[in-house]
Amino acid sequence: MSPFLRKLLIGTGIAVVGLGAFTGWVWYGNPTSEPIEQFEGTKPRIVDPQPEKIPSIAVYKPIGWDAGATPQAAPGMQVTRFAEGLAHPRTLYTLPNGDVLAALTGPPKGNDAGGIVGFIQRTLVGFVGGGDTSADEIVLLRDSKGTGKADQRFVLRHDDLHSPSGMAYADGKLYIANDNAVLSFDYKIGDTTLTGKPHKVMDLPGGGNHWMRNLLMAPDGKTMFVAIGSASNIGERGMDKEEGRAMIEQIDIEKIPTGKWPARRYAAGIRNPNGMAWNPATGEMWTVANERDQLGPNLVPDYLTNVPAGAHYGWPWYYWKDKQDDRVDAPIPEYLTDYVRKPEYALGPHVAALGLVFGQDGSHLGEQYAGGAFIARHGSWNRRPAVGYDVVYVQFDDHGNPQGLPKPILTGFRDAKGAHGRPVWLQWAKDGALLVSDDTAGIIWRVFAPGAKPAMAPKPLPTEHLPAPKDLKDPNRQYSADFQADSKVKQ
Repeated sequence: MSPFLRKLLIGTGIAVVGLGAFTGWVWYGNPTSEPIEQFEGTKPRIVDPQPEKIPSIAVYKPIGWDAGATPQAAPGMQVTRFAEGLAHPRTLYTLPNGDVLAALTGPPKGNDAGGIVGFIQRTLVGFVGGGDTSADEIVLLRDSKGTGKADQRFVLRHDDLHSPSGMAYADGKLYIANDNAVLSFDYKIGDTTLTGKPHKVMDLPGGGNHWMRNLLMAPDGKTMFVAIGSASNIGERGMDKEEGRAMIEQIDIEKIPTGKWPARRYAAGIRNPNGMAWNPATGEMWTVANERDQLGPNLVPDYLTNVPAGAHYGWPWYYWKDKQDDRVDAPIPEYLTDYVRKPEYALGPHVAALGLVFGQDGSHLGEQYAGGAFIARHGSWNRRPAVGYDVVYVQFDDHGNPQGLPKPILTGFRDAKGAHGRPVWLQWAKDGALLVSDDTAGIIWRVFAPGAKPAMAPKPLPTEHLPAPKDLKDPNRQYSADFQADSKVKQ
């Protein structure tokens, strides 16, 4: 055997062994035997980090639902199909007349990190059925007969949409958040098409690891909030790429027509805020957020929390208030540790919490579900065994605080054969049923409790809120203050 051939065979053998080791780590590495319940609730166990240079993966092949099959609902509830045959439905929004809007959407084209991580992302998204081109449509679903099933379907809008997700309505305006901008359309309730040229409310940083941009309208219709996730895991592409991200912005609706600066930074340091909702008892804004990856299967818990004005939740430097992430190279902002806020409630590591709604007046799941929050956990992709793939309920006490552990409302989205579907978003139908979008299966599920009395809204709790600044400053000066010159200060 010639020296060249010997070296070639040795090199090939090393490459094969290396590829096998890489593949074995990605698909089977770093499992855990710890039950997820240890990492949920108001006092989750926070373990020591296990940094991973390359993420391990545990995903399920999409296998769909057999005819007539449904997820498993909690006792006393039933599940039916409100709509099906949809192209990757993600967010839902119920209009005042009961029409339901669904965003058929996916990541922007070419939206990955590049390199090994980008390759893993592309492979993973394609494997779980999310690699198709985004439909970029908002469809209107109408139950015209009151049967609990959408018998009419209309494409409300396709033009001007680019990976749309967030939707909100107030005073004749329908707001839609693309991944790169918030748009406003004139809209009359009951119309089945959205015509006319949109008005751009504000630009948003587009794409990134977290491309969904979700909207929440204030009860008075005067302000609106937009959630913007980070472009990366822990700012590894440079913090300059994170400008305007990992935060919630507040938009002053009245300033939109004037062309003046309509938005300000409301809260920051939230890696990937998703569903936002108002707690009907306290009037507080709450959100669910996805925390960072590659610290092991049991870190960091995704969370549910209230969001006072000016709050900061630590990303990327800290998690769970005071746990420093040593992987972050960017300098820590001065005094950050003095005001990082601890999340209220852990939903478990890697569960990918997305949709959020609170029980409300008239919800039809039973009176015992009136005072808490419902969360859609899309499901983990880098934890073995997998977690999430469900809809859960978090009970709140009489003082407006979450308590206990998450209670299953909708399960059975996966089994040993694969994933039948994955829950994404939650929305109340006009009749009080809970609607759940399933992007992998293209179905919107309807959950209700036959014979249950409509729930009563929780009684308002007298609370004092952190007052929000009344003027909309430049976000970069939001927390600044004016000081007198030293010569004018009495020593």
